[in-house]
Amino acid sequence: MSVPDYMQCAEDHQTLLVVVQPVGIVSEENFFRIYKRICSVSQISVRDSQRVLYIRYRHHYPPENNEWGDFQTHRKVVGLVTITDCFSAKDWPQTFEKFHMQKEIYGATLYDSRLFVFGLQGEVAEQPRTDVAFYPSYEDCQTVERRVEDFIESLFIVLESKRLDRATDKSGDKVPLLCVPFEKKDFVGLDTDSSMLLGLKRHYKKRCQGRMRKHVGDLCLQAGMLQDSLVHYHLSVELLRSVNDFLWLGAALEGLCSASVIYHYPGGTSGKSGSRRFQGGSLPAEAANRHRPGALTTNGINADTSTEIGRAKNCLSPEDIIDKYKEAISYYSKYKNAGVIELEACVKAVRVLAIQKRSMDASEFLQNAVYINLRQLSEEEKIQRYSILSELYELIGFRRKSAFFKRVAAMQCVAPSIAEPGWRACYKLLLETLPGYSLSLDPKDFNKGMHRGWAAVQMRLLHELVYASRRMGNPALSVRHLSFLLQTMLDFLSDQEKKDVTQSLESSTSKCPGTMELITLPDGLTLPPVPLTKLPIVRRVKLLNLPASLRPQKMKSLLGQNVSTKSPFIYSPIIAHSRGEERSKKIDFQWVQGDVCEVQLMVYNPMPFELRVENMGLLTSGVEFESLPAALSLPAESGLYPVTLVGVPQTTGTITVNGYHTTVFGVFSDCLLDSLPGIKTSGSTVEVVPALPRLQISTSLPRSAHSLQPSSGDEVSTHVSVQLYNGEAQQLVITLENIGLEPLEKLEVTSKILTTKEKLYGDFLSWKLEETLAQFPLQPGKVATFTVDIKVKLDFSCQENLLQDLSDDGISVSGFPLCSPFRQVVRPRVESKPANPPEGSKPGDPSHVKALEAVLHFKYSGGPGHAAGYHRSLSLGLRAEVEPSVFFTRVSTLPATSSRQCHLLLDVFNSTERELTVSARSSEELTLHAGECQRMAIQVDKFNFESFPESPGEKAQFANSKQLEEERQEARGLEINSKLGIRWRIPSLKRTGEASVEGLLNQLVLEHLQLAPLQWDVLVDGQPCDCEAAACRVGDPIRLEVRLTNRSPRSVGPFALTVVPYQDHQNGVHNYDLRSAVSFVGSSTFYLDAAQPSSQSACLGALLFLYTGDFFLHIRFHEDSTSKELPPSWFCLPSVHVRALEGRA
Repeated sequence: MSVPDYMQCAEDHQTLLVVVQPVGIVSEENFFRIYKRICSVSQISVRDSQRVLYIRYRHHYPPENNEWGDFQTHRKVVGLVTITDCFSAKDWPQTFEKFHMQKEIYGATLYDSRLFVFGLQGEVAEQPRTDVAFYPSYEDCQTVERRVEDFIESLFIVLESKRLDRATDKSGDKVPLLCVPFEKKDFVGLDTDSSMLLGLKRHYKKRCQGRMRKHVGDLCLQAGMLQDSLVHYHLSVELLRSVNDFLWLGAALEGLCSASVIYHYPGGTSGKSGSRRFQGGSLPAEAANRHRPGALTTNGINADTSTEIGRAKNCLSPEDIIDKYKEAISYYSKYKNAGVIELEACVKAVRVLAIQKRSMDASEFLQNAVYINLRQLSEEEKIQRYSILSELYELIGFRRKSAFFKRVAAMQCVAPSIAEPGWRACYKLLLETLPGYSLSLDPKDFNKGMHRGWAAVQMRLLHELVYASRRMGNPALSVRHLSFLLQTMLDFLSDQEKKDVTQSLESSTSKCPGTMELITLPDGLTLPPVPLTKLPIVRRVKLLNLPASLRPQKMKSLLGQNVSTKSPFIYSPIIAHSRGEERSKKIDFQWVQGDVCEVQLMVYNPMPFELRVENMGLLTSGVEFESLPAALSLPAESGLYPVTLVGVPQTTGTITVNGYHTTVFGVFSDCLLDSLPGIKTSGSTVEVVPALPRLQISTSLPRSAHSLQPSSGDEVSTHVSVQLYNGEAQQLVITLENIGLEPLEKLEVTSKILTTKEKLYGDFLSWKLEETLAQFPLQPGKVATFTVDIKVKLDFSCQENLLQDLSDDGISVSGFPLCSPFRQVVRPRVESKPANPPEGSKPGDPSHVKALEAVLHFKYSGGPGHAAGYHRSLSLGLRAEVEPSVFFTRVSTLPATSSRQCHLLLDVFNSTERELTVSARSSEELTLHAGECQRMAIQVDKFNFESFPESPGEKAQFANSKQLEEERQEARGLEINSKLGIRWRIPSLKRTGEASVEGLLNQLVLEHLQLAPLQWDVLVDGQPCDCEAAACRVGDPIRLEVRLTNRSPRSVGPFALTVVPYQDHQNGVHNYDLRSAVSFVGSSTFYLDAAQPSSQSACLGALLFLYTGDFFLHIRFHEDSTSKELPPSWFCLPSVHVRALEGRA
């Protein structure tokens, strides 16, 4: 016997072997259609008996195996069913002859045979025959199963007769010696009656009896008599063991094991569910009950193992079965020609051990089967042998060993000795080895943590899959496996292997690019797509906000319009919990429809060479999105490298960035963020708001090298700078261009001065927006202009006294030095230039330049975004570098001839390096050379400052009286400065500006510049006498009136005044002894009644001048309690100058 049956199992020992074959030319489809129907009749119950007959069908069986039928009867072909096509009566004799010839092949062992004829009709078909069945067609053959059952019953009759014949012990009859084919030559010519000695004859007889007992046991087992077969097997074992007939002893032991297996495992050991179905018989029923925990026998006794073995004393226990199998196999191994028998016995034992879950014992049997030497096997037989070994190892749970033999079988399919290698079969077998090596063709299984399996073996297997698919002529399959190898095994590839795999992949994709489509194999297996997420590896994904100038902002609406109506509660833990996951992914900024949006990826290249990534773009959902692909080149083994992917949302709504797509080495990949391990993302969902216009601004000023950093954190898109002298003004022309696709309809402009240590007077920036808004709406591509006035007024004070103190002449009313923020060290001019000024103290030194910074905010909107309540903000940063122009180093006042006027004295210093002129409204220009300081006198009318503030609401704005007083002083300084109108001009540069005295004037100077609350007027003959001399005639009395106007908020008076005349000799001497020159008409003392607020009081008198000349009247107040309560500055009366002329003749 040379052809092993690897599908053998222990229960096959109780089956009858029936061969089903075609006769003549029969299509394969028709043959197997009938063959399947015949195989469906695999067991029948014997009539009038509880026995069951089992049939094993084969459509191909080697005749040489049939020669071993006496050794094991289940190997004997006892039935033949043939199928043929015959369409005419003429062909029938020839067809029937072929049937007889087919029977002759197995004629020595056949019990019965049948011929199924399809297509023949007529007289021949109508003749009744037992061995032939006629059917009109393959469709019209309903009685096939019934015919097969009748055929099996005939087989049983012959089987039963043979069993009875062999089992009957006839005394004196000679028992024939059953032999296996290779033994027959050893017994040829042996005379067992005369030539044998008595001992040899007895030995020979026992051998014959032992073999016959074993043969009868086989027949009983086939006939459904399990208990009888066990008895015969035991007797056979005793007889054969005594004569050392090891081959047949092994067969008897195997028969005993098979019968015991059938008893213990009624479900079979082949692993096919429902393979056996007991239709009667007490023994199978009891055996079936044994395997149901807690089941009861027909006697109501718990069916445990010991009680069942007690009923069948000859049955082996499960442990003894394996021991007997080992013993039988050891006997088989003694015979070289019994290799197939030994191999099949190992397979049967393995199947039993698999049922018993004894994997280690089973592996020993399988290891023995591997090393059994058979004859020279064909390539097909080798493939079958390795495949069966793989299946058996899989059956006992040795998956890696199973995969090993499956792979050996696959390699055998394409052995060099095969003329036409079976690459498809090789590829299919290689696919079946994947689970054994913990390898899956789904890349998602490799994202679940630690790598499973031996990477080196897995890579070898994947390489073999690539090669097999390429030899199959399927480049798409080859590309898919190469992509999978590169993606999943990248960490285990050496640098050279990485280069080789990528070169092979590029070569394959040049013929068939890699896609993200499912690949379906002919057997129905689908290969999922393999995105190359490691080329490059992405570590972080961040959705970028729009630039500050393009970010949409929600317009502030009325109270209540933005209040959510989803819940009436301020806080609900249920809502907070349900929205927690949404918040973790949704980002708190918005994108704008039609604007370019960016997503930043931090990637790195793990390859040892430069990696070129083509067609890299975003994968999104929720909103129509136009992705703008990018191409990049990453250096070898680069660190984290930022890559920005861009796109344009075409509609509004909520957009989700699901991942990105790439083309690497010709493989197109869709990489989803959810499948990327270890990736960091701050969110992937963002809202897209309706389209808004885009405003671009340009100015007439140069860009600034300094970037402003507002404390609010706002980003400034454009920075410009301007250089001005202190007090200078300049216009800034801003060009507004709508570079978007929507009309610009609304515009608001605000400004903010950044924190500065410098005191600023007046408005730094001012504008009129009405002229610009008149050009709106601004259509796309159109331009509008916007003008801003820049005016810088910092403190003009300085701490140095460069001129002689005015108090030296005894006339100065007030004089004080001023503290300068510029901290200049200036000196008096010597020959128009300072002599050797100290280092760093030059007036034009850059360190003296002060900077003012401000930000212009443009809020604009239009289009659908405006209707949805959104706007954009654009900021322009302005830096004004202020150089000092002039300084007021000292300020003081002198009284004027009129009580309503005074002289303001200013020491002016030119801090520039050029000639400069200073002028006021009521004075001539004063020319100052560089670094020169001169005194400037300005006659000004005294100011009637209004009380500040008046209303209680205004008072409430100031925290304390000090702040109130400061505001008062600033307001007064502003009023004084506006009246003075001091300006400077640099002729060489044609630049001019204002010189402000705001902040220079202290309280004392302000009091001298302010009209007193009590206004005194002196009238001579009804004419006010303040500045000019009043004329009168000698000898004529003149009327003198002193009038008081009370501007204070309180009542004042009464007052007493004395008029004292004197003459000024212009040499510092005043003559008060004028009793002979001036006479009073009445008293020289005047009395004024009390004056109420905002009312007047007056007193009258008269004088008579006796001589000609210039006389002055000094009016003095009497010191009393009333006058002492008021400050002296309230009693400032004008000096009275009277010129007495000659009287009329």
